[in-house]
Amino acid sequence: MTTHTTDVLIIGSGHSGGMAAKILTEKGISCLMLNAGPVADVTHQAKRESAYELPFRGFKPPGKVPHVFQANEFNANVWVDETVVPYTIAPGDPYNWVRVRLFGGRSLFWSRQSFRLSDYELKGKSHDGFGEDWPLDLAELSPYYSRVEGIFRVSGANDGPPQLPDGNFILDERPWSKSMLRFMDAAKPKGISVCKQRQALGRDGLASSVNLLMPDAEKTGKLTSIQDAVVREITVDKNTGQPNGCRFIDRRSHRELAVKARVVVVAAGTLESTRLLLNSGLANSSGVMGHYLHDQTYGVGLVCSVPEARDGKATDNLMGGSAIIPRFRNINSRSDKFLRGYALNVTSATGPMGASNFAEYGEALDQKMEQYAGSGFHMTIMGEVLARYENHVRINKQKTDAWGIPVLHIETKYSDNEYNMAADAVDTMSEVAHNAGFEVLVSNKVPNPPGYSIHEVGTCRMGNDPKTSVLNRWSQSHDHKNLWVVDGAGFVSSGWQNPTMTILALSMRASERLADEMKKGNI
Repeated sequence: MTTHTTDVLIIGSGHSGGMAAKILTEKGISCLMLNAGPVADVTHQAKRESAYELPFRGFKPPGKVPHVFQANEFNANVWVDETVVPYTIAPGDPYNWVRVRLFGGRSLFWSRQSFRLSDYELKGKSHDGFGEDWPLDLAELSPYYSRVEGIFRVSGANDGPPQLPDGNFILDERPWSKSMLRFMDAAKPKGISVCKQRQALGRDGLASSVNLLMPDAEKTGKLTSIQDAVVREITVDKNTGQPNGCRFIDRRSHRELAVKARVVVVAAGTLESTRLLLNSGLANSSGVMGHYLHDQTYGVGLVCSVPEARDGKATDNLMGGSAIIPRFRNINSRSDKFLRGYALNVTSATGPMGASNFAEYGEALDQKMEQYAGSGFHMTIMGEVLARYENHVRINKQKTDAWGIPVLHIETKYSDNEYNMAADAVDTMSEVAHNAGFEVLVSNKVPNPPGYSIHEVGTCRMGNDPKTSVLNRWSQSHDHKNLWVVDGAGFVSSGWQNPTMTILALSMRASERLADEMKKGNI
């Protein structure tokens, strides 16, 4: 047990925790960061093995990571082992909770799509009457977005409509391929914008907390980090009722330790943060903590072929490149089938076409794959999921993890709104593809299970009313002035956008506010 009190305890080392550490230490504030897993040393710890050398020949080890679609035997130790840290779900309602406890968390595996929310998302209730507005708008967030885009070196073009806000980009001036131009021409009559992708370039092949945020914090000499620290609960001062640190367990030895802090910043990821707060019995006077779990629908889309590129005729001029189609539904008119909207990732591919795209086998399949190679044109959805009270998480006291900590029970499902949105996306894009002269090979209107997008948000939503929200507009607990939650848990709505840029911007904004409040003596 320690008697030393640090200024700020940061729980979690991903994008949100890394940003908090960077901002706070650069403001002169001492921080202690706890992470539930180890530091990954790829140079010394990774090794190459052939599939035949592995017990399961490279396939996913049974039982350990059943809900992680990216997992296989080569990388299974990267993901959280569900036999060690399980969670429970409602019968018949699957949920894919993808977790990483390495230092840097899921920032190490981020796909790097870098979008801003627009006021169609931040002020969704004002636009269509559903849910709640965020307690801030794009104008307030925009300066933070710009700074984050600069740190992460976001590539893009300032070609977006209002629902795809432009930003501080390294300009992407590459020309469109002919297949993309044909697709854009076919989309334009339907009022569909096709824009350049916005993607973080990062540095040295990585765009994570460990290479873009924490090194700056470490340079200040104000950051101390502890790996393999599994936090059991946030502790509370009996005299003030305010959080004053945490108890944690050494992952390897199972020894229980404690640290003290003036302020606690929770940045463990939406569901882990919520699990910790629920297990600690904190910040829930509203009763809404754990509710409004939502994400984005993935898995819906279509695969097409550009006829002129078949039989080895694909060229760099004809094929190649990617684009984003921002939300176009429920902007200037209203759909009678669903609220909000979806975006689509579009890729003109030059590589081989997968066997699953053809209803053939044997020699006929080989011939099809050879004929169609280099002609692929893919569209996949990112659909907004509505934030509903009934989609929630709670503590399952009957089940614990390997350290005796009660696990999370997740109960959520998609509604007709999400399914109708998915069907509209496939029907609309099939029509555009046909008008562009493409052949639609495969389409799918059924979303993958909730959680599959790895964009879970919303279980500690922010708001101006302490009776209906967990956090205020600064990501600070309504109940405890020295408790801040800076990850995706604070989201009010998800939009169709990858949430990472917004998480980073909110963490930056919250950390600067926290630093100011500490210097004023208010905390």
